[in-house]
Amino acid sequence: MDEQYYENLFNIKTSGKQDLNETSIHYNRYEPTDYSSLEKFFSEYSLKETDSIIDFGSGKGRLNFFINNKFNAKVTGIEMNTFFYNEALKNKSSYIECSKKDENKISFINCLAEEYSIKDEDNIFYFFNPFSLQIFMKVLENILISFCKCSRQIDIILFYPSTDYIFFLENSTLFNLVLELKLDNFKNNPNERFLVYRLSPFK
Repeated sequence: MDEQYYENLFNIKTSGKQDLNETSIHYNRYEPTDYSSLEKFFSEYSLKETDSIIDFGSGKGRLNFFINNKFNAKVTGIEMNTFFYNEALKNKSSYIECSKKDENKISFINCLAEEYSIKDEDNIFYFFNPFSLQIFMKVLENILISFCKCSRQIDIILFYPSTDYIFFLENSTLFNLVLELKLDNFKNNPNERFLVYRLSPFK
């Protein structure tokens, strides 16, 4: 599906890649997940209205609007960059005006990923390589602390997965791989895939 189709449908502007001053050795540049990849993944991986999804490195909010439109689920974008955060808020206003969706189901927080306080209802976490392994480990620690306080099924979604992220999840946590979705260009680029890791409540 053409990118502009969704941008027009949602009444938002999220396209383009951009490096800003806050990009560093630990935080990567803004690049939204392309709509065709989101279409393919979410045709295989379904969400419920009761799910609470956290998008780390949410940029201008593309994932938030796509998920909310398709599943009516709650989505929170965590973005450290003030410019992108403000762009996401503008997109939210125009999206809500156009779609008439519940504005309480879409939110954005301007903070570092590792400073976000995981809520008991947060159960799905999305990463498109937003930051270094060191930051990822801190975020995972926060997620695991939350899991210990409130046991529930938790999914980690990785797009274009970092080998460091994969190694850490598979060798240093109790998360198990439950889904691998290869995209059309996977043979040429093995990073072109989604991985879903799951942590289930202890019996």
